[in-house]
Amino acid sequence: MPSLATSLVLGGARSGKSRHAERLVAASGCERVYVATAAPGDSEMADRIARHRAERGAGWLTIEEELDLAGALVREARPGRAVLVDCLTLWLSNLMVAGRDPEAASAELCGLLPGLPCPVVLVSNELGMGLVPETPLGRRFRDAQGRLNQAVAAAVPNVIFVAAGLPLTLKQAGEPGAGSFA
Repeated sequence: MPSLATSLVLGGARSGKSRHAERLVAASGCERVYVATAAPGDSEMADRIARHRAERGAGWLTIEEELDLAGALVREARPGRAVLVDCLTLWLSNLMVAGRDPEAASAELCGLLPGLPCPVVLVSNELGMGLVPETPLGRRFRDAQGRLNQAVAAAVPNVIFVAAGLPLTLKQAGEPGAGSFA
């Protein structure tokens, strides 16, 4: 069975990051758990969620969790499983809309990751490569996403950036700089 370490998979919208993350989890040979953070707020989003579920196919246990990601990981992470979280960007948006503290939630998540009994693959959008958002809310969100991505990248042994469907390893377990940072 191929070895899978906890990983962060970053990329832009429609970059192929989710598909790459799904392949990593599927190749592990472990029981596959998909933690979905999207909320079907309108019919287009509901259709998108249904399409993603159909594309994944059978063999995935899907858990929907919009806010309590740390709680979902505590409940679902166990030996013999590999958990995919898709995605941190929607989770952050959900937290901000709900008036939750994203810094506290991020710290809780990052503190939890190294001690989980199975690998977790977290998907997130890289928002810092585009234009500066026009609104204060947009700038707060972009900044919070950047801080979240940095914190998760520091807490996991593997970080992969995906562009045009092509993965680029930024950090790999066993290499200098890999692992957990305080």
